[in-house]
Amino acid sequence: MKNIGFILLVFLVLLNYSTMAQTSSAQPKQVHFIIHTDFGDMKGFLYNETPKHRDNFKKNVQSGYYDGLLFHRVIPGFMIQGGDPNSRNAAPGQQLGSGGPNYKVDAEFNPNLIHKKGALAAARQGDQVNPSKASSGSQFYIVQGKKVSAVQLNAQYAGKYTSGQQTIYETIGGTPFLDGSYTVFGEITEGLDVIDKIASVEKDSNDRPVKDIRMTIRIVE
Repeated sequence: MKNIGFILLVFLVLLNYSTMAQTSSAQPKQVHFIIHTDFGDMKGFLYNETPKHRDNFKKNVQSGYYDGLLFHRVIPGFMIQGGDPNSRNAAPGQQLGSGGPNYKVDAEFNPNLIHKKGALAAARQGDQVNPSKASSGSQFYIVQGKKVSAVQLNAQYAGKYTSGQQTIYETIGGTPFLDGSYTVFGEITEGLDVIDKIASVEKDSNDRPVKDIRMTIRIVE
């Protein structure tokens, strides 16, 4: 009887371990990336909660789509934007921002994923021609934003954010007015100062940096 009990115990332990292993393997591995610029590197990861955007960005990166493209639109206190394929060989002063692949990515809004400083989000066409708020197949922006006081948050967004999210906007900053309108699909965890450096460069009347800022992006395994 003792042997039977011991065997049963071992069986239950192995069954529990197998169940845990299956659950663990079912969770997708977090995708990390690095964006290299002359101003430094920005490292971050993609959210598994936005799988369509995660997979699309990863595909673009692995194909070399972004290599040599520009951060073609920078607005201090707001964001830096890139991913327009027309920027690769763009002439000085050429207006950019309309390029991309011949498809869009369905919006994946998630109230837990906010436009805090360092948020990676998808650019898109305006509501008048894009009522579904579908994202560009390649263009993205990284939030710089500004700190938002508790008074401002409560006045404009009462009840919208958790206490943790409010603290983030108060201490780190961001662009809360974009939440729920543009898909946030990742974040920068190292190199937030690089965002500040890029956002502060001299630019023309179309918010394009006067001196080209090129990017190279890699997936980090």
